[in-house]
Amino acid sequence: MAKKAIIVISSHVARGSVGNRAAVFALETLGFPVWAIPTITLPWHPGHGVSTRITPSDEDFTSFLNDIANAPWIDEVGGILSGYMANAKQAYEVSKLVANLRAKNPDLIYLCDPVIGDEGGLYVAPDTASSIRDNLIKLSNITTPNRFELSWLTGEKTPETMNETIALANQLEAKTIITTSSPSPFKGEIGNLHYNQDKKFMASHSQFDDPPNGPGDLTAALYLGHLLAEMTPETNLLTTTSSVFEILQNATKRGSDELALESDAQSIVHPKARIRLIDLP
Repeated sequence: MAKKAIIVISSHVARGSVGNRAAVFALETLGFPVWAIPTITLPWHPGHGVSTRITPSDEDFTSFLNDIANAPWIDEVGGILSGYMANAKQAYEVSKLVANLRAKNPDLIYLCDPVIGDEGGLYVAPDTASSIRDNLIKLSNITTPNRFELSWLTGEKTPETMNETIALANQLEAKTIITTSSPSPFKGEIGNLHYNQDKKFMASHSQFDDPPNGPGDLTAALYLGHLLAEMTPETNLLTTTSSVFEILQNATKRGSDELALESDAQSIVHPKARIRLIDLP
C-alpha cells in the first residue's frame, strides 16, 4: 500500500541539511511523498553568519496554504510537520491549515517542532514564539522541543535533571512531548525523553561537543515518519535516536560543519548505533 504524503513546513537553505532540507530528505529516504512548504529561504544556516532572508508576504503565505488545503490530492496527506516559523502570522495560518485538514481527516497526525531557540536564548521574535505556543502546540499530536524551548514554552527555568524535564513536559498541552537534548541520569549523556500520560521513557547516548546544526529537524521528521509507519513508541524513539546519533557521529569524524545526509542515507534506513533505552515510572 502506498505511504501517505507528509506536508513539511519549515525553513529552506541553499547549503546545508537543516529545516526542510533535512526533513524532506529523511522522509523521502523512508519512502514518503513530501509536500514541502518553505517559511523562509536562506543561503545557509544563520549560525554560519548573517545572510539574505527571503520571506513570503503574509498574503502570499496565506494564499499558498489555502491552495494546499483545497488541493485535489489532499486526501493523499496523512501527516503534517511544522518547524521554523518566520513570523507570528505564519504560525497562526499553519494552525488553520492543521485544523482544516484534521476536520476532513481526524486521523491526521501533526508534529510541531517548536523551533524558537537554544541555550543562547530565543532566535525568533517573542511574538513568533508566543504564536507557536498558543496556536500550534495545543493542536499537535507530538511536539519536539529542545530543553531550552521546553523551559520557554512553560515559563520555567531550564531543566537540569531528567525529573525536572518530566515535570515541565507535564505542563504542555500536546498529547506526546519528546524533549531533545534532555539531561540523562547517566554522566556524560543526553537523550530524547518521551513523555505522555501513558508512557515515559528515554533514549540516552553520549554527548557531542559542538555538533552541526540540524539534529532537531532530523529527529522530528524521522519520528513522524516512523509513527506513520506504525512503529511502537519505544522502537520509534530508539530507531530515530540511533539514526541521528550515527549521522552526528559521522559528521563529527569528518570534521563537517553540516550533517552529510546524502552520504549517510543508510543511517536513516538501517541505523546500527546502540542506544540505551531507559524505562521511567
